[in-house]
Amino acid sequence: MILLHATPWAAALAGYWLFPEQLPLLSAIAIAALFAVSLDIIVGYAGLVTLGQAAFFGAGAYTAGILAQQGWGEPFSGLLAAAAVAALLGLISAPLVLRASELAGLMVTLGLGLMLYEAANKAAAITGGADGLQGVEMWPIFGLYRFDLWGRTAYLYALAVLFVLFMLARLLVASPFGWSLRAIRGNARRAPALGVPVKARLTAAYVIAAAYAGVAGGLLAQTTSFASLDALSFQRSADGLLMLVLGGLGSLYGALLGAVAFTVAHHALSEASPVFWQFWLGIALVALALAGQGGLLGLARAAIARLRRR
Repeated sequence: MILLHATPWAAALAGYWLFPEQLPLLSAIAIAALFAVSLDIIVGYAGLVTLGQAAFFGAGAYTAGILAQQGWGEPFSGLLAAAAVAALLGLISAPLVLRASELAGLMVTLGLGLMLYEAANKAAAITGGADGLQGVEMWPIFGLYRFDLWGRTAYLYALAVLFVLFMLARLLVASPFGWSLRAIRGNARRAPALGVPVKARLTAAYVIAAAYAGVAGGLLAQTTSFASLDALSFQRSADGLLMLVLGGLGSLYGALLGAVAFTVAHHALSEASPVFWQFWLGIALVALALAGQGGLLGLARAAIARLRRR
């Protein structure tokens, strides 16, 4: 079992040496995976669908980027600040999301993302507006490892942050807190009979997911030395949900698998067909849905079960 869990991380680390020319892409995959994990906490485990997760991702990106632009480029404290700002935003918006019905709450999350997008666009003096945030300069990690043009330091840094937060998320979902989220997802009306404080649990999950998304956004700004309105776009939220559907909801490893598959497919298909790449991705998603539930991880588990029976 330990070997099984160690395999994906060993493969990710091996990518540093196997694909030295693709390290920026591998960094993007690690950041997308962390964003997908943030969504899986709230969507896959708590059952609360959101269309505005990019609001927290963008808040984290601009927080880390602006700090570095203003002269504080220490990476880890920048990520902590990104997580804190995103978590605070999640704490403020959670009552609005949770007090409404399921559909109304979904619209609130969408509205939050759209408002922040336009606010960042208007505050061009701070965010750079449509031109993006310029002048983001990061300090060397631990004062020793500089961010280089080839993305070597950036990839190892992003992978290390992903690994630590993923392991924390595993502990979280395996704890009584995580099981209470599953109970709420199964039946929110009956969960109080088990002693589960539904609103408190959902608020906590929403804030934690927001903090994770903020760290992912901060990583993007730090590893690319740039932050733009794209970090706050609705497309970012939609892509995150596609990663979950592709990999498998309610499984952290499914979030990782979906992020890898989506980002690689996006990169390959957009190079092969820059205009119509979404058409081919749509075909793949339809085929996956027809093949069975549980996404790619579900298909892999089903294949392993068949092999064991034989």
